[in-house]
Amino acid sequence: MPEVKPYQSADKDKKQEIEIMFDSISGRYDLLNRILSLGIDRLWRKKALRMLKNTPGHLLDVATGTGDMVFMAADITGADRITGVDLSAGMLEVARKRLENSKLPKTKEIRFIKGDAEQMPFDDNTFDCVTVAFGVRNFGDLGQGLRQMQRVLRPGAPAIILEFSKPRHFPFKQLYHIYFRHVLPLIGSWTSGDKKAYRYLFDSVQAFPDYGAFCTELNKAGFERASYKALSLGICAIYIAYKPF
Repeated sequence: MPEVKPYQSADKDKKQEIEIMFDSISGRYDLLNRILSLGIDRLWRKKALRMLKNTPGHLLDVATGTGDMVFMAADITGADRITGVDLSAGMLEVARKRLENSKLPKTKEIRFIKGDAEQMPFDDNTFDCVTVAFGVRNFGDLGQGLRQMQRVLRPGAPAIILEFSKPRHFPFKQLYHIYFRHVLPLIGSWTSGDKKAYRYLFDSVQAFPDYGAFCTELNKAGFERASYKALSLGICAIYIAYKPF
């Protein structure tokens, strides 16, 4: 699986390759995330969404996958309308089935839309907040994807981004590298039959500009007050930034 590097516009073939890859693992994507993170990814998501606890209105979840952030947001945040957008039809099919079987309050309006994060099918100043969980590193053009998020937010609204990062301290840095490079693709191959997808995960995390470098990218895309909080010894980080008034 070729690495999709930040700062380069992904051509149509690369985007299609990524879409096919995620379609192929969509049926076991949630199970694999639970196994590979020992369930910690759910705690990370909840921590991020609690930052939006009192935020009302319309929430957009970009690169929504099978809808984990959407369903958690319905319970945790004050949003009464939630839209999830993703490039993978396979992931969205799983998300819609989950929605059909959910017991969410009827007061919550939830929908899932197929769309490209770099060309989002929404008007300017539409959403009261935007979330992304483990999706921005898959943008073919990172800056374009962030600018689209900024465009569709209402003035003053926050973007909350959860993304894998690279631990900086010995010996956890070295253990993490071994796990992601060698152990994770092996487990992914056993459980999903697609070792390439989990090799791609390692490559995409290595290429991602994390911590302060990503805050710089957020500011370059038109956000302000970008900051981050490292989680779990630096495996992951929560970023928050705001669209200017």
